[in-house]
Amino acid sequence: MTKAPINLQDLRRRLYVKAKAEPTWQFWGLYVHVCKRETLWEAYQLAKENDGAPGVDGVTFQVIEAEGLEGFLEQLREELVQRRYRPRRLRKVGIPKEGGKVRQLSIPCIRDRVVQGALKLILEPIFEADFQPGSFGYRPKKSAHAAIRRVSEAIVRHMTYVVDLDLRAYFDTVRHYIVLAKVARRVNDAEVLWLLKLLLKASGKQGVPQGGVISPLLSNVYLNEVDKMLERAKEVTRQGRWMNVEYARFADDLVVLVNAHPRQAWLRKAVEKRLREELAKLQVEVNEEKSRRVDLQQGESFGFLGFEFRRIRSRRGRWMPLCTPRGKKRTALLRKLKLVFRSYHSQPVQELIEQINPILRGWVNYFAVGHSSRCFSYIRDWVEKKIRCHLARARQRQGFGWKRWRKEWLYGTLGLFHEYRVVYQPPSWAAAPTRSAP
Repeated sequence: MTKAPINLQDLRRRLYVKAKAEPTWQFWGLYVHVCKRETLWEAYQLAKENDGAPGVDGVTFQVIEAEGLEGFLEQLREELVQRRYRPRRLRKVGIPKEGGKVRQLSIPCIRDRVVQGALKLILEPIFEADFQPGSFGYRPKKSAHAAIRRVSEAIVRHMTYVVDLDLRAYFDTVRHYIVLAKVARRVNDAEVLWLLKLLLKASGKQGVPQGGVISPLLSNVYLNEVDKMLERAKEVTRQGRWMNVEYARFADDLVVLVNAHPRQAWLRKAVEKRLREELAKLQVEVNEEKSRRVDLQQGESFGFLGFEFRRIRSRRGRWMPLCTPRGKKRTALLRKLKLVFRSYHSQPVQELIEQINPILRGWVNYFAVGHSSRCFSYIRDWVEKKIRCHLARARQRQGFGWKRWRKEWLYGTLGLFHEYRVVYQPPSWAAAPTRSAP
Protein backbone atom coordinates (compact mmCIF):
# COMPACT_ATOMS: atom_id res chain seq x y z
CA MET A 1 0.00 0.00 0.00
CA THR A 2 1.40 3.39 -1.03
CA LYS A 3 0.86 6.29 1.34
CA ALA A 4 -0.46 9.48 -0.28
CA PRO A 5 2.11 12.31 -0.29
CA ILE A 6 1.52 15.01 2.29
CA ASN A 7 1.01 18.53 0.92
CA LEU A 8 3.00 21.52 2.09
CA GLN A 9 0.29 23.10 4.20
CA ASP A 10 -0.39 19.89 6.12
CA LEU A 11 3.32 19.32 6.59
CA ARG A 12 3.83 22.77 8.10
CA ARG A 13 0.86 22.27 10.40
CA ARG A 14 2.15 18.89 11.59
CA LEU A 15 5.64 20.27 12.17
CA TYR A 16 4.22 23.08 14.30
CA VAL A 17 1.99 20.77 16.35
CA LYS A 18 4.85 18.35 16.98
CA ALA A 19 7.28 21.14 17.93
CA LYS A 20 4.72 22.70 20.25
CA ALA A 21 3.91 19.42 21.96
CA GLU A 22 7.54 18.33 22.42
CA PRO A 23 9.89 21.30 23.01
CA THR A 24 13.00 19.09 23.07
CA TRP A 25 12.23 17.03 19.94
CA GLN A 26 14.86 17.10 17.17
CA PHE A 27 13.46 16.93 13.65
CA TRP A 28 15.13 14.85 10.95
CA GLY A 29 14.43 14.09 7.29
CA LEU A 30 13.56 17.71 6.49
CA TYR A 31 15.89 18.22 3.54
CA VAL A 32 13.77 16.07 1.23
CA HIS A 33 10.84 18.43 1.85
CA VAL A 34 13.01 21.46 1.06
CA CYS A 35 13.82 19.94 -2.34
CA LYS A 36 10.24 19.12 -3.29
CA ARG A 37 8.81 20.80 -6.38
CA GLU A 38 5.81 21.96 -4.38
CA THR A 39 8.02 23.70 -1.80
CA LEU A 40 10.19 25.37 -4.44
CA TRP A 41 7.14 26.49 -6.40
CA GLU A 42 5.55 28.03 -3.29
CA ALA A 43 8.84 29.75 -2.41
CA TYR A 44 9.00 31.19 -5.94
CA GLN A 45 5.45 32.52 -5.70
CA LEU A 46 6.20 34.19 -2.36
CA ALA A 47 9.36 35.76 -3.78
CA LYS A 48 7.43 37.04 -6.76
CA GLU A 49 4.75 38.57 -4.52
CA ASN A 50 7.44 40.46 -2.62
CA ASP A 51 8.98 41.51 -5.94
CA GLY A 52 12.24 43.33 -5.30
CA ALA A 53 15.22 44.20 -7.44
CA PRO A 54 17.28 41.51 -9.22
CA GLY A 55 20.57 40.25 -7.82
CA VAL A 56 24.07 40.45 -9.27
CA ASP A 57 23.08 38.29 -12.27
CA GLY A 58 20.41 40.78 -13.33
CA VAL A 59 17.82 38.02 -13.83
CA THR A 60 14.22 39.16 -13.24
CA PHE A 61 11.00 37.20 -12.77
CA GLN A 62 9.95 38.11 -16.29
CA VAL A 63 13.13 36.60 -17.73
CA ILE A 64 12.69 33.39 -15.73
CA GLU A 65 9.09 32.92 -16.82
CA ALA A 66 9.91 33.75 -20.44
CA GLU A 67 12.56 31.03 -20.50
CA GLY A 68 10.33 28.57 -18.61
CA LEU A 69 9.50 28.46 -14.91
CA GLU A 70 9.26 24.65 -14.80
CA GLY A 71 12.76 24.25 -16.18
CA PHE A 72 14.14 26.85 -13.75
CA LEU A 73 12.66 25.10 -10.71
CA GLU A 74 13.66 21.63 -11.95
CA GLN A 75 17.26 22.71 -12.43
CA LEU A 76 17.32 24.25 -8.98
CA ARG A 77 15.83 21.08 -7.50
CA GLU A 78 18.49 18.90 -9.16
CA GLU A 79 21.26 21.12 -7.78
CA LEU A 80 19.82 20.77 -4.28
CA VAL A 81 19.26 17.01 -4.50
CA GLN A 82 22.78 16.40 -5.85
CA ARG A 83 24.21 18.96 -3.40
CA ARG A 84 25.72 20.97 -6.25
CA TYR A 85 23.89 24.12 -5.25
CA ARG A 86 26.06 27.13 -4.41
CA PRO A 87 24.61 30.57 -3.61
CA ARG A 88 25.88 33.51 -5.61
CA ARG A 89 27.32 36.64 -4.06
CA LEU A 90 24.93 39.30 -2.83
CA ARG A 91 24.34 42.64 -4.49
CA LYS A 92 25.06 45.46 -2.05
CA VAL A 93 22.80 48.50 -2.06
CA GLY A 94 23.18 51.46 0.30
CA ILE A 95 20.03 52.99 1.80
CA PRO A 96 20.46 56.47 3.34
CA LYS A 97 19.66 56.76 7.05
CA GLU A 98 19.36 59.63 9.48
CA GLY A 99 22.51 61.52 10.31
CA GLY A 100 24.15 60.81 6.97
CA LYS A 101 24.58 57.10 7.71
CA VAL A 102 23.98 54.33 5.18
CA ARG A 103 22.31 50.96 5.75
CA GLN A 104 23.73 48.15 3.66
CA LEU A 105 21.01 46.08 2.03
CA SER A 106 22.13 42.73 0.58
CA ILE A 107 19.99 41.50 -2.31
CA PRO A 108 20.23 37.80 -3.27
CA CYS A 109 19.56 36.50 -6.76
CA ILE A 110 16.08 35.15 -7.40
CA ARG A 111 17.35 31.56 -7.44
CA ASP A 112 18.86 32.08 -3.99
CA ARG A 113 15.68 33.75 -2.75
CA VAL A 114 13.74 30.68 -3.83
CA VAL A 115 16.10 28.36 -1.95
CA GLN A 116 16.00 30.55 1.16
CA GLY A 117 12.22 30.66 0.92
CA ALA A 118 11.96 26.87 0.60
CA LEU A 119 14.18 26.40 3.65
CA LYS A 120 12.15 28.97 5.58
CA LEU A 121 8.87 27.23 4.72
CA ILE A 122 10.13 24.04 6.37
CA LEU A 123 11.96 25.54 9.36
CA GLU A 124 9.53 28.32 10.25
CA PRO A 125 6.75 26.21 11.82
CA ILE A 126 9.30 24.41 14.02
CA PHE A 127 10.73 27.59 15.51
CA GLU A 128 7.39 29.40 15.59
CA ALA A 129 6.42 26.89 18.26
CA ASP A 130 9.42 28.04 20.34
CA PHE A 131 9.08 31.80 19.90
CA GLN A 132 7.70 33.87 22.76
CA PRO A 133 4.57 36.07 22.85
CA GLY A 134 6.59 39.28 23.09
CA SER A 135 8.36 38.75 19.76
CA PHE A 136 6.53 40.43 16.87
CA GLY A 137 9.08 40.95 14.10
CA TYR A 138 8.35 39.31 10.72
CA ARG A 139 6.28 36.48 12.15
CA PRO A 140 3.02 34.99 10.84
CA LYS A 141 -0.05 36.64 12.36
CA LYS A 142 2.18 39.11 14.21
CA SER A 143 2.46 42.80 13.40
CA ALA A 144 4.03 46.04 14.51
CA HIS A 145 0.56 47.26 15.50
CA ALA A 146 0.24 44.35 17.95
CA ALA A 147 3.59 45.29 19.50
CA ILE A 148 2.47 48.91 19.83
CA ARG A 149 -0.73 47.82 21.55
CA ARG A 150 1.23 45.61 23.96
CA VAL A 151 3.41 48.56 24.97
CA SER A 152 0.38 50.85 25.37
CA GLU A 153 -1.40 48.38 27.63
CA ALA A 154 1.71 48.00 29.78
CA ILE A 155 1.81 51.78 30.29
CA VAL A 156 -1.82 51.73 31.45
CA ARG A 157 -0.86 49.04 33.97
CA HIS A 158 1.68 51.42 35.52
CA MET A 159 4.75 49.85 33.95
CA THR A 160 6.16 53.28 33.20
CA TYR A 161 9.88 52.79 33.70
CA VAL A 162 11.27 51.93 30.27
CA VAL A 163 14.58 50.33 29.37
CA ASP A 164 15.20 51.08 25.70
CA LEU A 165 18.41 49.34 24.57
CA ASP A 166 19.70 49.99 21.06
CA LEU A 167 21.58 47.03 19.55
CA ARG A 168 24.56 48.18 17.53
CA ALA A 169 24.57 46.82 13.94
CA TYR A 170 22.66 43.74 15.10
CA PHE A 171 22.10 42.04 11.73
CA ASP A 172 25.75 42.55 10.78
CA THR A 173 27.12 40.99 13.98
CA VAL A 174 25.13 37.73 14.20
CA ARG A 175 27.66 34.94 14.82
CA HIS A 176 27.15 32.07 12.41
CA TYR A 177 28.31 29.35 14.77
CA ILE A 178 25.86 30.52 17.43
CA VAL A 179 22.84 30.59 15.13
CA LEU A 180 23.79 27.21 13.63
CA ALA A 181 24.05 25.73 17.12
CA LYS A 182 20.61 27.10 18.00
CA VAL A 183 19.10 25.62 14.84
CA ALA A 184 20.83 22.29 15.52
CA ARG A 185 19.03 22.00 18.87
CA ARG A 186 15.81 21.44 16.96
CA VAL A 187 17.03 20.13 13.60
CA ASN A 188 19.00 16.90 13.43
CA ASP A 189 19.50 16.98 9.67
CA ALA A 190 23.05 17.37 8.32
CA GLU A 191 21.89 18.40 4.85
CA VAL A 192 19.65 21.17 6.18
CA LEU A 193 22.50 22.50 8.32
CA TRP A 194 24.85 22.26 5.31
CA LEU A 195 22.46 24.33 3.20
CA LEU A 196 21.91 26.87 5.95
CA LYS A 197 25.66 27.24 6.44
CA LEU A 198 26.12 27.88 2.71
CA LEU A 199 23.51 30.63 2.77
CA LEU A 200 25.08 32.25 5.82
CA LYS A 201 28.62 32.16 4.43
CA ALA A 202 27.44 33.92 1.27
CA SER A 203 26.98 37.07 3.38
CA GLY A 204 30.49 36.99 4.86
CA LYS A 205 32.17 35.71 7.99
CA GLN A 206 29.38 36.95 10.26
CA GLY A 207 25.97 38.57 10.09
CA VAL A 208 22.77 37.80 8.23
CA PRO A 209 21.96 39.82 5.09
CA GLN A 210 19.28 42.48 5.43
CA GLY A 211 17.20 41.62 2.41
CA GLY A 212 17.54 37.85 2.66
CA VAL A 213 14.34 35.82 2.82
CA ILE A 214 15.44 33.68 5.75
CA SER A 215 17.24 36.44 7.68
CA PRO A 216 14.23 37.54 9.79
CA LEU A 217 13.64 33.96 10.96
CA LEU A 218 17.30 33.52 11.90
CA SER A 219 17.39 36.85 13.72
CA ASN A 220 14.41 35.77 15.84
CA VAL A 221 16.05 32.40 16.55
CA TYR A 222 19.19 34.24 17.63
CA LEU A 223 17.38 36.42 20.21
CA ASN A 224 14.87 33.83 21.40
CA GLU A 225 16.83 33.15 24.58
CA VAL A 226 16.57 36.85 25.46
CA ASP A 227 12.79 36.62 25.03
CA LYS A 228 12.66 33.51 27.23
CA MET A 229 14.58 35.29 29.97
CA LEU A 230 12.12 38.18 29.89
CA GLU A 231 9.17 35.78 30.00
CA ARG A 232 10.66 34.13 33.08
CA ALA A 233 11.14 37.56 34.65
CA LYS A 234 7.46 38.32 34.04
CA GLU A 235 6.32 35.14 35.79
CA VAL A 236 8.78 35.30 38.68
CA THR A 237 7.88 38.91 39.52
CA ARG A 238 4.13 38.50 39.04
CA GLN A 239 2.04 39.20 42.15
CA GLY A 240 -1.30 37.57 41.57
CA ARG A 241 -2.88 39.34 38.62
CA TRP A 242 -0.46 42.27 38.92
CA MET A 243 2.34 42.32 36.36
CA ASN A 244 5.58 44.11 37.12
CA VAL A 245 7.50 43.49 33.87
CA GLU A 246 6.48 43.64 30.22
CA TYR A 247 8.46 43.71 26.98
CA ALA A 248 8.00 43.92 23.23
CA ARG A 249 10.55 43.10 20.54
CA PHE A 250 10.31 43.67 16.81
CA ALA A 251 13.48 42.19 15.26
CA ASP A 252 16.27 44.23 16.91
CA ASP A 253 13.96 46.90 18.39
CA LEU A 254 13.45 45.99 22.05
CA VAL A 255 11.79 47.84 24.92
CA VAL A 256 11.28 46.56 28.47
CA LEU A 257 8.75 48.20 30.77
CA VAL A 258 8.94 47.82 34.56
CA ASN A 259 6.56 48.80 37.35
CA ALA A 260 7.44 52.30 38.56
CA HIS A 261 6.40 51.71 42.19
CA PRO A 262 9.26 52.69 44.58
CA ARG A 263 9.33 49.14 45.99
CA GLN A 264 10.27 47.85 42.54
CA ALA A 265 13.43 49.96 42.23
CA TRP A 266 15.53 46.82 42.68
CA LEU A 267 13.63 45.13 39.88
CA ARG A 268 14.46 47.86 37.36
CA LYS A 269 18.16 47.35 37.95
CA ALA A 270 17.91 43.56 38.02
CA VAL A 271 16.01 43.33 34.72
CA GLU A 272 18.50 45.53 32.88
CA LYS A 273 21.42 43.61 34.35
CA ARG A 274 20.02 40.23 33.26
CA LEU A 275 19.17 41.62 29.84
CA ARG A 276 22.70 42.81 29.30
CA GLU A 277 24.07 39.45 30.45
CA GLU A 278 21.95 37.57 27.90
CA LEU A 279 22.99 39.92 25.10
CA ALA A 280 26.64 39.51 26.09
CA LYS A 281 26.33 35.72 25.72
CA LEU A 282 25.28 36.29 22.12
CA GLN A 283 28.07 38.83 21.60
CA VAL A 284 25.50 41.50 20.78
CA GLU A 285 26.85 44.96 21.53
CA VAL A 286 24.65 47.64 23.10
CA ASN A 287 24.90 51.14 21.66
CA GLU A 288 25.17 53.18 24.85
CA GLU A 289 24.76 56.50 23.04
CA LYS A 290 21.28 55.60 21.78
CA SER A 291 20.15 53.44 24.70
CA ARG A 292 17.88 55.17 27.19
CA ARG A 293 16.18 54.74 30.55
CA VAL A 294 12.91 56.63 30.59
CA ASP A 295 10.54 57.41 33.44
CA LEU A 296 7.14 58.25 31.99
CA GLN A 297 5.95 59.49 35.39
CA GLN A 298 8.41 62.36 35.05
CA GLY A 299 6.92 63.46 31.73
CA GLU A 300 9.61 61.80 29.61
CA SER A 301 8.97 59.94 26.37
CA PHE A 302 10.51 57.18 24.26
CA GLY A 303 10.31 56.03 20.65
CA PHE A 304 9.34 52.57 19.43
CA LEU A 305 8.55 51.44 15.88
CA GLY A 306 8.13 54.99 14.60
CA PHE A 307 5.83 56.13 17.43
CA GLU A 308 6.53 58.46 20.34
CA PHE A 309 5.07 57.23 23.65
CA ARG A 310 4.11 59.46 26.58
CA ARG A 311 1.75 59.18 29.55
CA ILE A 312 -0.95 61.82 29.96
CA ARG A 313 -4.27 62.37 31.72
CA SER A 314 -7.40 61.65 29.72
CA ARG A 315 -10.45 63.92 29.79
CA ARG A 316 -11.86 61.69 32.53
CA GLY A 317 -8.74 62.14 34.60
CA ARG A 318 -7.31 58.68 34.03
CA TRP A 319 -3.75 57.97 32.99
CA MET A 320 -3.47 56.87 29.36
CA PRO A 321 -0.69 56.34 26.80
CA LEU A 322 -0.28 59.01 24.13
CA CYS A 323 1.06 57.35 21.00
CA THR A 324 1.90 59.80 18.19
CA PRO A 325 4.02 59.56 15.01
CA ARG A 326 7.58 60.66 15.64
CA GLY A 327 8.52 64.00 14.16
CA LYS A 328 11.36 62.56 12.12
CA LYS A 329 8.98 60.08 10.49
CA ARG A 330 6.74 62.91 9.34
CA THR A 331 9.78 64.82 8.10
CA ALA A 332 10.99 61.78 6.16
CA LEU A 333 7.55 61.42 4.53
CA LEU A 334 7.44 65.06 3.46
CA ARG A 335 10.98 64.83 2.12
CA LYS A 336 10.00 61.81 0.03
CA LEU A 337 6.89 63.59 -1.28
CA LYS A 338 8.94 66.66 -2.18
CA LEU A 339 11.12 64.52 -4.43
CA VAL A 340 8.02 63.23 -6.22
CA PHE A 341 6.60 66.73 -6.67
CA ARG A 342 9.94 67.91 -8.02
CA SER A 343 10.24 64.96 -10.41
CA TYR A 344 6.71 65.50 -11.77
CA HIS A 345 7.00 69.27 -11.87
CA SER A 346 5.85 69.51 -15.51
CA GLN A 347 3.67 66.39 -15.65
CA PRO A 348 -0.15 66.23 -15.61
CA VAL A 349 -1.67 66.31 -12.14
CA GLN A 350 -3.26 62.86 -12.62
CA GLU A 351 0.18 61.26 -13.04
CA LEU A 352 1.46 63.11 -9.99
CA ILE A 353 -1.47 61.89 -7.87
CA GLU A 354 -0.89 58.30 -9.03
CA GLN A 355 2.63 58.52 -7.60
CA ILE A 356 1.87 60.12 -4.23
CA ASN A 357 -1.33 58.22 -3.36
CA PRO A 358 0.39 54.85 -2.60
CA ILE A 359 2.99 56.64 -0.46
CA LEU A 360 0.32 58.45 1.55
CA ARG A 361 -1.88 55.36 1.86
CA GLY A 362 0.93 53.19 3.24
CA TRP A 363 2.13 55.83 5.71
CA VAL A 364 -1.34 56.69 6.99
CA ASN A 365 -2.44 53.05 7.33
CA TYR A 366 0.59 52.34 9.51
CA PHE A 367 0.23 55.36 11.82
CA ALA A 368 -3.58 55.21 11.97
CA VAL A 369 -3.46 53.13 15.19
CA GLY A 370 -2.00 55.99 17.20
CA HIS A 371 -3.19 59.44 18.24
CA SER A 372 -2.34 60.82 14.82
CA SER A 373 -5.19 63.22 14.04
CA ARG A 374 -3.11 66.38 14.37
CA CYS A 375 -0.27 64.91 12.32
CA PHE A 376 -2.69 63.69 9.64
CA SER A 377 -4.31 67.13 9.41
CA TYR A 378 -0.93 68.75 8.87
CA ILE A 379 0.01 66.28 6.12
CA ARG A 380 -3.36 66.57 4.40
CA ASP A 381 -3.13 70.37 4.30
CA TRP A 382 0.48 70.25 3.11
CA VAL A 383 -0.28 67.84 0.26
CA GLU A 384 -3.41 69.73 -0.78
CA LYS A 385 -1.49 73.01 -1.01
CA LYS A 386 1.20 71.33 -3.08
CA ILE A 387 -1.41 69.98 -5.50
CA ARG A 388 -3.04 73.41 -5.75
CA CYS A 389 0.32 75.01 -6.49
CA HIS A 390 0.92 72.39 -9.19
CA LEU A 391 -2.45 73.19 -10.79
CA ALA A 392 -1.87 76.94 -10.59
CA ARG A 393 1.59 76.66 -12.12
CA ALA A 394 0.22 74.66 -15.05
CA ARG A 395 -2.23 77.52 -15.75
CA GLN A 396 0.35 80.23 -15.09
CA ARG A 397 -1.59 81.54 -12.13
CA GLN A 398 -0.64 82.42 -8.59
CA GLY A 399 -2.10 81.46 -5.21
CA PHE A 400 -3.78 78.26 -4.07
CA GLY A 401 -7.04 78.63 -5.98
CA TRP A 402 -9.29 78.08 -2.98
CA LYS A 403 -12.35 79.28 -4.91
CA ARG A 404 -11.29 77.90 -8.30
CA TRP A 405 -10.75 74.27 -7.21
CA ARG A 406 -13.09 72.96 -4.55
CA LYS A 407 -12.06 70.18 -2.18
CA GLU A 408 -14.76 67.89 -3.54
CA TRP A 409 -13.20 68.17 -6.99
CA LEU A 410 -9.65 67.49 -5.74
CA TYR A 411 -10.58 64.45 -3.67
CA GLY A 412 -13.53 63.19 -5.70
CA THR A 413 -12.80 63.84 -9.37
CA LEU A 414 -8.98 63.84 -9.30
CA GLY A 415 -8.88 61.05 -6.71
CA LEU A 416 -6.35 62.59 -4.32
CA PHE A 417 -5.92 60.37 -1.24
CA HIS A 418 -8.21 61.56 1.57
CA GLU A 419 -8.73 58.60 3.97
CA TYR A 420 -6.91 60.16 6.93
CA ARG A 421 -8.73 58.14 9.55
CA VAL A 422 -7.51 57.12 12.99
CA VAL A 423 -8.35 53.54 13.97
CA TYR A 424 -10.22 53.23 17.26
CA GLN A 425 -8.24 51.26 19.81
CA PRO A 426 -9.99 48.27 21.47
CA PRO A 427 -11.49 49.05 24.89
CA SER A 428 -9.22 46.56 26.68
CA TRP A 429 -7.26 49.45 28.16
CA ALA A 430 -10.30 50.55 30.13
CA ALA A 431 -10.38 47.14 31.79
CA ALA A 432 -6.76 47.44 32.93
CA PRO A 433 -6.05 47.71 36.68
CA THR A 434 -6.13 51.29 37.91
CA ARG A 435 -3.47 50.92 40.58
CA SER A 436 -0.01 49.38 40.64
CA ALA A 437 1.10 46.42 42.68
CA PRO A 438 3.26 47.11 45.71
